[in-house]
Amino acid sequence: MTTAWLGLGSNVNAKANIRAGIAELMEKFGQVSLSPVYTSTSVGFSGDNFINLVARVETDLQPVELREYLRDLEDRYGRKRDVPKFSDRSMDIDILLYDDLVLLSPVLEIPRAEIMKFSHVLKPLADLDPDLLHPTVQRPMAEIWEKSGLDDSYLKLIPDFK
Repeated sequence: MTTAWLGLGSNVNAKANIRAGIAELMEKFGQVSLSPVYTSTSVGFSGDNFINLVARVETDLQPVELREYLRDLEDRYGRKRDVPKFSDRSMDIDILLYDDLVLLSPVLEIPRAEIMKFSHVLKPLADLDPDLLHPTVQRPMAEIWEKSGLDDSYLKLIPDFK
């Protein structure tokens, strides 16, 4: 079994889609550990606020198989693929980390570069697993978050997200 960390986000029917995404992950993988949930303003475009979190799952799927499963899941919840990179999302689930694998291929990048670029990715990951080492920089997520200098003013914790 491999541990994978997944970044989830939605700004279209966000609460319902995030709840559905979590339920689908639980059905597929069993036990799912979740970070605190945040709301954040859209980044790179003008749109409704997003709901973001990180989920940790145990899987037998290989990275590309996991990516395909997640793409199918996104599609079932109305994900549009013919839109700009920064746009509204009904469901967005990205593989952030896959154990300590480092992979750069035409279809998949692990660890996902967004970990180091965006508060709405790094903060929930650091909350969920503060001592987890980033596979390329070999520092704990909490330390990376502390020293990142990333703007987190657009993040707001949603206590007791249900």
